[in-house]
Amino acid sequence: MQLFAAYPDRVLVYDGDALRTDFEGDVQCLDAGPPGVFCGTSEGVYRRADDDSGWTRAADIGDVTALAVDATGVWAGTGPSAVYRSDDGETFAERPGLTDLPSEDSWAFPPRPSTHHVRWLEPTKERLYVAVEAGALVRTGDGGATWQDRVSSGPYDTHSMATHPDHPNLAYSAAGDGFYVTEDGGDSWHTEETGLDRTYCWSVVCDPGDPERLLLSAAFGARSAHTASSADSAAFRRVDGEWERCEELPGGEGVLAPVFTTANDPGEAYAATNHGLYRTDDWGASFEQLPGEWPGALESERATGLVVR
Repeated sequence: MQLFAAYPDRVLVYDGDALRTDFEGDVQCLDAGPPGVFCGTSEGVYRRADDDSGWTRAADIGDVTALAVDATGVWAGTGPSAVYRSDDGETFAERPGLTDLPSEDSWAFPPRPSTHHVRWLEPTKERLYVAVEAGALVRTGDGGATWQDRVSSGPYDTHSMATHPDHPNLAYSAAGDGFYVTEDGGDSWHTEETGLDRTYCWSVVCDPGDPERLLLSAAFGARSAHTASSADSAAFRRVDGEWERCEELPGGEGVLAPVFTTANDPGEAYAATNHGLYRTDDWGASFEQLPGEWPGALESERATGLVVR
């Protein structure tokens, strides 16, 4: 097992024995699947194949802000907002029409309101969800040939999503405007926030063994999620329909929004914070910090991606 963790200037890898820097660059997103590990940067997509040949530049498609790898290939999202697809992880083609949606006139990223970008891509067997930051969570059911615009009950500012292969119409959205759930493939959404003491939501995953069990990171707002001087984020677990704080994963003042990922075993998950990498095998009831010398420069940096390979 290898755990890859992305931060703004590097990708770390933990292989069970040591923690080391595996890639250096302007890292914005990370994902992995059958074609390899993929890193999105301001200069395109980089790929690390399983033959340990290192990282190579896979595609020059501009500023890559979101990646999703599944059994059939690789999706990439960029800024300005566009979606690309590759069957082999080497040749990417744009899926047109995204910015022709009626809601595009209102898309705007608050720090740079004249711009917007793809924040998250969530492929399922039935559809692809595309989250634009900020302004819309849209869908395509035909691989990007046509697009469905946002719905009025849906999240405005989705940061990450979680789905489960056995429940194709169930999806979760961790958004700046709350925590949202759909049970009909995105036609309608509702919030489920009882038990959360903060609702600027960042990272969400569901247990591979139980789609109702979730891990979620959240903060009081953007500054407490992303700015080191005002950091104050926390992690929560949902079990039996109830949210509760993950007390054993460090949170509170000084902690930037954690990022989660899952492995194949039920109850197992990993977290990346600005203070280290952590593992749980009881779905957040307890966490252990993975060994290795933590780079001091990362104590003020939020993770931008986390995958198990």
